[in-house]
Amino acid sequence: MIKTGALSVIGALGAMITTLFGGWDTGLATLVLFMTVDYVTGLIVAGVFQNSNKTENGALESKAGWKGLCRKGTTLLIVLVACRLDLMLGSNYIRDAVIIGFVFNESISILENVGLMGVDLPPVLVKAIDILKNKTEGDKE
Repeated sequence: MIKTGALSVIGALGAMITTLFGGWDTGLATLVLFMTVDYVTGLIVAGVFQNSNKTENGALESKAGWKGLCRKGTTLLIVLVACRLDLMLGSNYIRDAVIIGFVFNESISILENVGLMGVDLPPVLVKAIDILKNKTEGDKE
């Protein structure tokens, strides 16, 4: 009886959260999957290969991991804001555009992590990553 009640509460909370994000569609599922793959590959780079560019010695550090989780959470908050903007404006494209942008960003991060593991990437991907990194670093100046 308690188990059924607890599962019902968890299910209701999950449904409420999913509704806030505009529903559990392919875009949101893809973003969450890519975020998970990025986080796990980042853990592997730091924990196994000790080649992370997020820490001084390249090793696994809880502070760097926590920062990564905070970034992922903030990404989801931006998706939530985009969803609410869509509802307010009566449109359907702001949330999707934000999700697509973040999926591309996660894809680049995954490729960077795979490269740090020593996996040979096609030269075209390496060049694209370098171009995007240089453009981002140029914007910060």
